[in-house]
Amino acid sequence: MKKPEMTRRERVLAVVNHQPTDRVPTDYWGVGEITEKLMKHFGISDNDHIALADALDIDSPLGIWTPHKPGLDKDPFGLEWKKIPLPDGSGFYDEPVAHPLAKYETVDDIEANFTWPKPEDVYDYSGIPELIKKYKKEDRAIDGGYISLTYQYDLLRGTEQMLLDFGGDPEMADYMLERLDGFYATHSENILKAADGAIDWSQCTDDFGSQHSLLMSEKMIERYLGKYYRKNIAMIKSYGAKVFHHDDGAVASLIPWIIETGCEILNPLQWHLPGWDLHEIKKKYGEKLCFHGGIDNQLVLPFQSVNEVKAEVEACIDALYKPDRTGYILAPCHNCQAFTPVENILTMYEHAREYSSRI
Repeated sequence: MKKPEMTRRERVLAVVNHQPTDRVPTDYWGVGEITEKLMKHFGISDNDHIALADALDIDSPLGIWTPHKPGLDKDPFGLEWKKIPLPDGSGFYDEPVAHPLAKYETVDDIEANFTWPKPEDVYDYSGIPELIKKYKKEDRAIDGGYISLTYQYDLLRGTEQMLLDFGGDPEMADYMLERLDGFYATHSENILKAADGAIDWSQCTDDFGSQHSLLMSEKMIERYLGKYYRKNIAMIKSYGAKVFHHDDGAVASLIPWIIETGCEILNPLQWHLPGWDLHEIKKKYGEKLCFHGGIDNQLVLPFQSVNEVKAEVEACIDALYKPDRTGYILAPCHNCQAFTPVENILTMYEHAREYSSRI
């Protein structure tokens, strides 16, 4: 029997809690250039992301982001960024010019030459209560807080040096992770506190995968990150929020560990990469995880036809949403890129609504 129509907030929270919905919930991730194209398509001005979600008729949660305090113009860690143009001229990617802690060889070197910032000195949390009031009127789920220790480590030391630290300099790796956790876990908790129980999910995330396999062994991931995951996930849940875990790449083998640490929502499901089987992960882990993402944006969304986009949508819904009509939020499996045809994005959402409504 078809369920009565639900609100966007009801739809998202129901699937996260493994309850059936009237249709598959949908979310949007996209780079600035494609977001601007979509806003132009709908005649939306003033960078109004809520209006864009309404125009797309999607269920995207609203994000809590905290501005830097007035007068703080530079990155608190000393990072400098540069806009790198895409080869086809469709947009840019912001990339760090250098990794400010890569030059140091020992913990003592860093301690002697670098001052670690405190989140209270960097971010302004005062506007969160008012933002929560605004968001509650929209009847959408709310996303707030972000902890990604390896991403920040990568920015400060570089990917190669981070992996060398993990493999050969455990003192440096432990030191860096402890310092980064002290900043970012505190930052996320400050957001959760200011929101006073209104946040529905909070991100505890990393990128452990490449296009072919894990970047490091599960044993190494547990050795360095396990204790932080368990501590931070317990903290997030103490504020009544669900735990959203983003993990790019071929990470399917890591799903049991992801569940064991307490994560509840798994994104982005790059299921065209080695090791993934959507039907199998739904069968094995669907009672413990809500899946988020799945729609390929490396090949299908940017380069294939409308009919192939529809087939991708149906494949994800058939594997992850059927037969119980729960446990899946359909979205691109990362940010839609600048060169993605607007027609393909519109087709993704239109077909998701139509196809899932008649299951």
